[in-house]
Amino acid sequence: MNERDTFLKEFRGQTIGSVTNQSSTEESFQNEVLRPVLKLQNDLFIASFINYVLKNKADFYSFTLEKKLSVIENAIQKDVKFRNALKGMIIGLFTIDEYSEYIKNSSSINKRMMSMLIERLKSQVQLFEANVNS
Repeated sequence: MNERDTFLKEFRGQTIGSVTNQSSTEESFQNEVLRPVLKLQNDLFIASFINYVLKNKADFYSFTLEKKLSVIENAIQKDVKFRNALKGMIIGLFTIDEYSEYIKNSSSINKRMMSMLIERLKSQVQLFEANVNS
């Protein structure tokens, strides 16, 4: 393992969730790689979404909670440029071996990544209000 890989694994921290012999490859990848990266990059995702809203949805802060959650989901699912930027923030913290695993099943892993990220941002929607009012 090279220095970059060692650094990334230590920097990201421990596996989040359980990984057993019965875990699928995707489930293991999710808990060993995706969850720690998403947790580590959380503040960057929030800043990125706030920037997205300022550029694309100026009236976001006047929306109902339900509409805000819908905007979060639609931004990540339908705005290819934004989604690709978010993917880059995640993939950039993969080791070489993890990237090799990712490219074997990138479509399925991308769906997991974006689903997890959507839920993460939705669960923190109140932070977007706090940032606009400060």
